[in-house]
Amino acid sequence: MGKTILLTGATDGIGLETAKLLVSQGHRVLLHGRNPTNLAKVAKDLGAQNGDDAVESYVADLSDLTQVKTLAESVTAKHRHLDVLINNAGVFKTSTPMTQDGLDIRFVVNAIAPYLLTHKLLPLMNANGRVINVSSAAQSPVDLQALAGQRQLTEDFAAYAQSKLALIMWSRNLALSLKSEGPAIIAVNPGSLLGSKMVREGFGMAGKDLQIGAEILFRAALSNEFATASGQYFDNDSGQFANPRADALDAGKLEAVGRAIAAIVTRY
Repeated sequence: MGKTILLTGATDGIGLETAKLLVSQGHRVLLHGRNPTNLAKVAKDLGAQNGDDAVESYVADLSDLTQVKTLAESVTAKHRHLDVLINNAGVFKTSTPMTQDGLDIRFVVNAIAPYLLTHKLLPLMNANGRVINVSSAAQSPVDLQALAGQRQLTEDFAAYAQSKLALIMWSRNLALSLKSEGPAIIAVNPGSLLGSKMVREGFGMAGKDLQIGAEILFRAALSNEFATASGQYFDNDSGQFANPRADALDAGKLEAVGRAIAAIVTRY
């Protein structure tokens, strides 16, 4: 029986390849994208190949937390149950690094928006569900002042690496708090330097086969090997569950990052 799966960042890169794979296997995919035109094309193409009822479309700019809240409300209005949430959307390099709220866009899109979306959608998910958070091998200690928008990071890689560790940290923190009462929360590095637009623009290289990333996200979302992996981090570069950077195993630091993000999203 097909699952209902919300996939953010589904219009290109790993997200698009993951969407194709999920839909081809009979799952109903709720496609998210920032660009309405691109999203409509992807939905049309996937619908033509697999049936119009195989996909739904949701437009939202994840750098705007109000739109993240609206996205969650729109999904909730149409669905009483969600099997899997894949927080895939991400940003590395941008000409506008700060949002209108005065936050670094890398922290917002890569860590804060997934946190808000996940918490808003938890009522739709049961203990058999999964939240797959797409992280990275790039991980740096989180500057809580930069996370809160009180200090600006000038290097793209520094902001990206901190945001990806923040994602791993709140994933583990939430998993520890939910225990067996909620969905599994799993952070995944889909593979380093895969051939996405992000890699082309950020590193000036073609990158490796995107199917590497799509296949591990498919496995993480649906296979039995991830069913009891809540709170863990899977490193697809090594092909196994592994320890993330040490900060993500420090209970005090986990709670500090969780509190900082919760303080930002509290009004949403």
